[in-house]
Amino acid sequence: MTTLDEFDYDLPTELIAQTPLKQRDQSRLLVLDHVTGAYQDRHFYNVIDYLNPGDALVMNNTRVLPARLYGVKEKTQAHLEVLLLNNTEGDNWEVLMKPARRAPVGTVVEFGDRRLRCVVTSELDHGGRMVRFEYQGIFLEILEELGETPLPPYIKEKLADPDRYQTVYAKEDGSAAAPTAGLHWTPELLEKVQVKGVQLVYLTLHVGLGTFRPVSETNIEEHKMHSEFYRLNEQAAAQLNAVRAHGGKIVATGTTSIRTLETIGTKFGGQIQADSGWTDIFIKPGYQWKVVDHFITNFHLPKSTLVMLVASFTGRENILQAYQHAVEERYRFFSFGDAMFIE
Repeated sequence: MTTLDEFDYDLPTELIAQTPLKQRDQSRLLVLDHVTGAYQDRHFYNVIDYLNPGDALVMNNTRVLPARLYGVKEKTQAHLEVLLLNNTEGDNWEVLMKPARRAPVGTVVEFGDRRLRCVVTSELDHGGRMVRFEYQGIFLEILEELGETPLPPYIKEKLADPDRYQTVYAKEDGSAAAPTAGLHWTPELLEKVQVKGVQLVYLTLHVGLGTFRPVSETNIEEHKMHSEFYRLNEQAAAQLNAVRAHGGKIVATGTTSIRTLETIGTKFGGQIQADSGWTDIFIKPGYQWKVVDHFITNFHLPKSTLVMLVASFTGRENILQAYQHAVEERYRFFSFGDAMFIE
């Protein structure tokens, strides 16, 4: 049995980055050889040294919605917080509500000047709710006006510029959290990567509840991942297959890109095809990787599914030793923190 405690590590709270650096690509980069466990200290702008002509750099172009809304119950005026997670169909959304006990089926919540409201249509196993939004005008425009960018709970400081919680290539609206490994890229650095002969490939995975849900089971095999929507279009699939055919490597930016590519690889026997749907893939030690050759990732929470994902590629001891080094060297952790390149 693989236990949750095997993925724990000690992290001083002062190493949790509260604000982004002034310049995105100035963050530090810990380069880890996944076979030997050897590591070296660099900066993110050095990442280009680990990308070769003919490789593919894969990035998740999801855009974080201003997904946190504050409203009141229609009848009692009791305050409720609503966090949008997944748009399931039309105006129907999966959400988290606080306090959830105040939101049984049939509850109507009004926001702002009442141009927007939602009705709770069902309760979900994990404590979430399904709601149907009702509004006048264009939903995303109203959301931009009334909503707030939802930062992770470990970030206590208010973000001065909400765009710093978006990647520079964010395009497809739909996430409740940012694919944070991508926050280090700048347009200038991506242009240098392209000039070097590396293919830039974009896919979409909308980050949902899985980002907010901790692992509570002692036996990690019992943990159930939440589903998130992904899409890889025909052009991107063709790019990746061409790179593979010519011996190039597929380098994923972040765990969301990894989960999309490995979902597709698992579904199609190691092959890459255009595809879309919902994934609840749980990549943990013992998983056989099918598509991704190298990847960029941030430093993740102790006992999280993301630490398990990285450990499945590097080996548990290698990644925990690298994390210990990062703690000793005062790297910055989590969403606004530093990055790793896994060779």
